[in-house]
Amino acid sequence: MSRTLPIQTVEFVSVADAMQPVDAAQFARMPYCARVLAENIVRRQSAADVSGYLQALGARRHDVDFPYYPARVVLQDLLGTPALVDLAGMRDAVAEAGGDPATVNPVVPTHLVVDHSLNVEVAGTAPDAMIRNMEIEQRKNAERFEFLAWCKQAFSNLDVLMPGNGILHQVNIEYLSPVVQVVDGVAFPDTLVGTDSHTTMINALGVLGWGVGGIEAESVMLGRPIWMRLPEIVGVQLTGARQPGVMATDLVLAITEFLRKQKVVGTIIEFFGDGARGLPLADRATISNMAPEFGATAALFAIDDRTLEFLRLTGRSEEQITLVETYAKAQGLWADGFAHAEYDRTLSFDLSTVRRALAGPANPHDRVPLSALVSSGIAKRKAVPSTMEHDALSVPLTDGAVVIAAITSCTNTSNPRNMIAAGLLARNAIERGLKRQLWVKTSLAPGSRPVESYLRSAQLLAPLEALGFGIIGFGCTSCNGMSGPLPQAIEDDIVSRDVHTVAVLSGNRNFNGRIHPRVREAFLASPPLVVAYAIAGTINIDIEADALGADRNGAPVYLADVWPSDEEIDSVLKENIHGGQYLRIYTQMFAARDADARQSSVPPRFPWREDSDYIRRPPYWKRELTTPARFRDMRALAVLGDNVTTDDLSPSGAILADSAAGEYLIAHGVRPAEFNSYGTRRGDHLVAIRATFANNRLRNEMAGGREGSYTRLEPEGTVTRLFDAAERYLARGQELIVVAGKNYGAGSSRDWAAKGVRLVGVRAVVCENFERIHRSNLVGMGVLPLEFTDGVTRNTLSLDGSETYTIEGVGNAIQPGERLTLRISRRNGETLSTPVKCRVDTLEEVQIFEAGGLLPRIAGEFMKVA
Repeated sequence: MSRTLPIQTVEFVSVADAMQPVDAAQFARMPYCARVLAENIVRRQSAADVSGYLQALGARRHDVDFPYYPARVVLQDLLGTPALVDLAGMRDAVAEAGGDPATVNPVVPTHLVVDHSLNVEVAGTAPDAMIRNMEIEQRKNAERFEFLAWCKQAFSNLDVLMPGNGILHQVNIEYLSPVVQVVDGVAFPDTLVGTDSHTTMINALGVLGWGVGGIEAESVMLGRPIWMRLPEIVGVQLTGARQPGVMATDLVLAITEFLRKQKVVGTIIEFFGDGARGLPLADRATISNMAPEFGATAALFAIDDRTLEFLRLTGRSEEQITLVETYAKAQGLWADGFAHAEYDRTLSFDLSTVRRALAGPANPHDRVPLSALVSSGIAKRKAVPSTMEHDALSVPLTDGAVVIAAITSCTNTSNPRNMIAAGLLARNAIERGLKRQLWVKTSLAPGSRPVESYLRSAQLLAPLEALGFGIIGFGCTSCNGMSGPLPQAIEDDIVSRDVHTVAVLSGNRNFNGRIHPRVREAFLASPPLVVAYAIAGTINIDIEADALGADRNGAPVYLADVWPSDEEIDSVLKENIHGGQYLRIYTQMFAARDADARQSSVPPRFPWREDSDYIRRPPYWKRELTTPARFRDMRALAVLGDNVTTDDLSPSGAILADSAAGEYLIAHGVRPAEFNSYGTRRGDHLVAIRATFANNRLRNEMAGGREGSYTRLEPEGTVTRLFDAAERYLARGQELIVVAGKNYGAGSSRDWAAKGVRLVGVRAVVCENFERIHRSNLVGMGVLPLEFTDGVTRNTLSLDGSETYTIEGVGNAIQPGERLTLRISRRNGETLSTPVKCRVDTLEEVQIFEAGGLLPRIAGEFMKVA
């Protein structure tokens, strides 16, 4: 099964050859991802096991567990830092059990990019915004960065890129991924998992990768396979071509809306067809990046000439480009080798039908055509006037006012065409005398340093800066809830009059409360539209029909007057972007990283500080957290509706002073100005646990209609802050359950959405269905995920949280996917029972759950070796 490539002296294992003794005809019918997974099996498994796994993959069976070994792990810092805190804590647990702590190391090559701690403290209107924001970032995160410096020295096989260099996904696709790896003379596909759901951006290169929670990433880092079952594979035929004036953002918002309606949650999607072949790699990346918004595990494009063009554009060597082409064609991963591929479902989407649009006000799949925004009634328009003093000018703030306009996120700032279009629109607007409205906080946070290089080369930075879109730093900002503070006068006015304000951002996430606690609605838009809405200052206009503003002579200026032509965008793109920019920037970046690495040795165990509120030794190996649950007479901590996101379960953005975490920090001497964010403090479980259900837009049906982090303490029947109720229950030894609707755990991969739930005493979650990553994280924390069956919901059962719940059938050894019984006892003495499906899906997950979670299980294995 081993062959030699017709270049160098590189060998590879041939999936087509391996399929011969199984079923020679099956290879031609295998989709792209199945061939990648098959290669992994052939290369990594013993000969005795290969045949059965290949037979299951070739037949697209979804009931066979098989091991998958990703080649790399990538970490962003908000989840990567807690993951490394866990590994440091595991070293302590192993040492205290008599083992060698230095044996706890990543086995799989791991990259961490610090990209989520940048906050827009200083808006893009300030000429020194980037310098000031980075200074604040360094000061507020000093403890985190010191810990990461220790990690880089203490752990082998770990690479850390410190802040100011870009977003993980963009660095990954522009530099880190070789597409095809060679180790010990054997070539194989680059594969990975990452602690961010948007890891899927790499799928545009034909690289199989997806987002996982931190605890699952830790398992892969330590050399363990992901035991998985083949997901449903959906082929999406793209037809037609993008229409003039339509951006990649518009395409992906339309595709997201379409695929959400097609119910592709948990699937792997493969795009093909003439429309796919016509898309440049950057547009493919924009689409693949938003796979979690479809609900899909991955969203792949096969390797083709567009892939090679991108590798050349981003400065990869000709030797590597030749390797990618030669290997892909020899292994059957080149795009034209899938004429006979068979999918579980095949869908079709016509790119030519897409028009400019937004998505919102609180979900990335709720697409709204620009012309329909005003008539949709999404925003209140009671137009309550107010006059306040801000920047020495009288500013009216009314419902629908845009108070944040941010060009941000890896989804859109990775796409040069998007960014050039934004710069050209800004240039045209300045030439016509248009200005940003003063109440709009503006910012530009590119996902990588080459963006600045080509915008500067095209002379488009200056017009962006003139409209307030100066570069405030390189990292993930508003899309992650790091929009920074609004001017105090504006925030006071919003709070005092309950003004219905709006954010417009070029992001991928706009869930309730995510972008800013004081922003009621958030809309996703292409970068040029973000600039246009900053000029308009409100969403209460038809931006394609109404005037954006007036020119110097008082004449109206419309969007069509300033929107650049496709021909001009493409011309500027061609003249100002080249591989030398990427090669120079990344060569210097990684050389500087190596030069900055400290040469001094560090102790194998991290010296925890008791007074730290950023980095604290984790508790996951304590007996009380690994003791099996009784699952009897549980109380509901929350009864929730549909589309509960990980932002609801554990927000990552601003910490309010009157929240449980805010009060805790104040009590420990931290001023509100130094709170930083929930995400940056996840290395301290005592702070992070207080973020559980802390979203100020949470709608808990037990809270009597009150919005925010509240619940009803039972049996008292008193509405109180949710964390306070959880503490009361913990003191009583009361086990807890969460009841919810559809799509529980949607959104970002966030292990603290499961960690926090477990630490406040929740032992089970029952809902209609789970999003993939969060279900896995719950199992990894020893929380039992259950799904209602046969059309039963919390509503059909009339559940209000006053009940007690017992799970029957949970014996000493649960079975993957088995049916259990949920017995419900109402306050009036009535009891009823309903079947529920156990969503512990594989035998590997059974073992993890029974160990009390993944971390105790892995530590136990190290201790056995010791």
